[in-house]
Amino acid sequence: MTIRKVTVLGTGVLGSQIAFQTAFHGFEVTAYDINDDALKAAHDRFTKLVAIYRDEVEGAGDGKAEKAADSIVTTADLAEAVKDADLVIEAVPEVLKIKQETYRKLAEQAPQRTIFATNSSTLLPSDLKDATGRPDRFLALHFANDVWRYNTAEVMGTKDTDPEVFHAVAEFADAIGMVPIELHKEKAGYVVNSLLVPLLNAAMGLSAGGYADPESVDKTWRIATGAPFGPFQMIDVIGLKTPYNILVNSDADGKKLAAWLKDNYIDQGKLGVSSGEGFYKYS
Repeated sequence: MTIRKVTVLGTGVLGSQIAFQTAFHGFEVTAYDINDDALKAAHDRFTKLVAIYRDEVEGAGDGKAEKAADSIVTTADLAEAVKDADLVIEAVPEVLKIKQETYRKLAEQAPQRTIFATNSSTLLPSDLKDATGRPDRFLALHFANDVWRYNTAEVMGTKDTDPEVFHAVAEFADAIGMVPIELHKEKAGYVVNSLLVPLLNAAMGLSAGGYADPESVDKTWRIATGAPFGPFQMIDVIGLKTPYNILVNSDADGKKLAAWLKDNYIDQGKLGVSSGEGFYKYS
């Protein structure tokens, strides 16, 4: 079960990183998004990643980072993107209906041998497996943001996932410089987000409730725990739309936090680092 040709669906913050990291380690990569504007933004992200890799990743000099960026094929044609893929990694918005519809379209276009992997940060793969048309060749492969630095790749199947597929994807994760974290059964949020999401929600609850501003919350967390970043700094890096999409589809308390994010930040164009401003301003 050889994986050499990889397609990444969605070229947002994390999707572009997954595509770049995979190309950097010598795999053939195609990056798909819905239109030319999205793909132009992807090329801008790849350019920024070249500079980051040159500065931070061992062996990225002597043109290797540039070569990785140049090797990524981009397209807004789904059939073209997946026609010869060994593995498709889905990184579309964290909304169940969008992901299910994506997999229904994908199942019609991709070869039957192709493995599908979702990078969903909170949804269970069993919520999506029926839409894939191939539950035995489907599982979750979840990356942490800043993949070159925080290089975990959580591998989580369903009861229908073929063990050979699970093993092949774990080997692929290792081959692109990740540390495979194998989960033995399904857990919403995997390991990382089972720990992280409650922290971020608690931080937003403190500020939305008027108890403390984001800067004070972050300062408290950094001083008290020795962590390099506070929760609001983390949200800015992740991008505010991701927690918004999770919260707006959650319980009543989550919907209140989603409304606070939307009214005070997202509607003001404050989307995080990618837009130049979120909870903080960035040059």
